Amino acid sequence: MSPRNVVFKKICKDKSVGVYMGKRDFVDRVDSVDPVDGVILIDPEALQGRKVFVTLSCTFRYGRDDMDVMGIAFRRELYLATRQVYPPLQDREKGVHTKSQARLLRKLGDKAYPFFFEMKDGRKKDDMREVESAFSMKAFILMLPDNLPCSVAMQPTPHDAGKQCAVEFEIKAFSAESQDSKVRKRSSVTLTLRKVQFAPESEAVAPSVETTRDFVMSDKPLHVKASLDREMYYHGECIKVHVSVTNNSSKNIKNIIVSVDQVSNVVLYSNDSYIKSVAIEEFGDSVSAGATLQKTYTLLPLLANNRERKGIALDGKLKHEDTNLASSSIVKEGVLKEVLGIMVSYRVMVKLIVGGEVGLEVPFKLMHPKPDAVKESEMEEEMVFQEFKRSYLKGMIDDEDEDGNVSGGDDMAPKEK
Repeated sequence: MSPRNVVFKKICKDKSVGVYMGKRDFVDRVDSVDPVDGVILIDPEALQGRKVFVTLSCTFRYGRDDMDVMGIAFRRELYLATRQVYPPLQDREKGVHTKSQARLLRKLGDKAYPFFFEMKDGRKKDDMREVESAFSMKAFILMLPDNLPCSVAMQPTPHDAGKQCAVEFEIKAFSAESQDSKVRKRSSVTLTLRKVQFAPESEAVAPSVETTRDFVMSDKPLHVKASLDREMYYHGECIKVHVSVTNNSSKNIKNIIVSVDQVSNVVLYSNDSYIKSVAIEEFGDSVSAGATLQKTYTLLPLLANNRERKGIALDGKLKHEDTNLASSSIVKEGVLKEVLGIMVSYRVMVKLIVGGEVGLEVPFKLMHPKPDAVKESEMEEEMVFQEFKRSYLKGMIDDEDEDGNVSGGDDMAPKEK
């Protein structure tokens, strides 16, 4: 997650427009979603009469941008909204911004203009309203559907070129003669965002699965039970699998294999399904006919052990930052799963080798814990501006970032007040 009190700052190459955001991670709580808010800083002289617009987009990418098969592009915009920020439009009613915006407006001065994208029930008609802030700046509250997917990406191999299959969110600010005019790259700036989910506070019943298998030429069956301590696990936690075997059959169990499987369903375009074992152990335990076994097995699913494997789903990452295995998807009731891009779930697989296989699937969730709320006293601490430059990457000396923009440094921002 983004550090507290850090302001993410990015300036376009001609320094006409800059984006300032207090956070780049926006939390989906299933019943509500954090608003996307920030401040646009302009330079009227560099604009030379052009207008300034801000765009929020959600894109599902299923292959590289240059891929095109039978006229079908492997890229789909799930949502795209653009509104004019400068010159500000007419006011109609008053509104209140986030505290992060208020602090930025005080610091950046009268050339700063806030933007505010708010999620709402996607089953209702989209709405947009314009409000006036206490700083006589114009703020645009654009109602967006809250049924958009979370940020997820499929891990490519180290040799794959181009962008991977992913759900991506971006804020783009640009200056142009009009909204439909061609946007010059040097006059635009883009910040990648993440839509994330945290583990719910309510606890579900610990999952438990059992099965009984009959065999030919055996009077009595084989009974197997597998259970977990709880349904929700956090990234980096060990998972203890409790296995109980009562082998009343005449068959010998030769081996027991326990694994954590990640199931990723790409529900747009192809409905592909990827099942990858992200942690697996063959313990070599055997259970002879008429014997029993009760044992606890421990597994640790980590991205660090799966970095070279293609098709592993990852949580969306910001540039220059690391990530982890994708979190389990939690879907709002009534939302069509077909619009959610990539759905991720987890299960523990227990396989008993008895000539063939006897298997059990125990579903569970893997997520991040909900972070502690930021206290008022911490919010009033001094802001630290984090600029985006290519020099932050090892071995790079050019200050152009991956989008062809540069950070304008302090020459565009006003002096501290």
